[in-house]
Amino acid sequence: MSSLLDRSPFLFLACIIAGFALLRVPLTGFFAPLSPLIVLIGILAILLFSLVLIVQGLLCLAGKRK
Repeated sequence: MSSLLDRSPFLFLACIIAGFALLRVPLTGFFAPLSPLIVLIGILAILLFSLVLIVQGLLCLAGKRK
């Protein structure tokens, strides 16, 4: 049995916002070399969870999902 947050669109929206937050984090000092990796993770998070929300919306419109 899955919990409410497992399939909640708000969880996916929170992940998208977290991806945007990763894009805005200034990394300095010791973590500066990791900046391109953090930006890549942020972009992938935004794209992945946006795609999941779009697919869930289309499934809902098609009547295949509650």
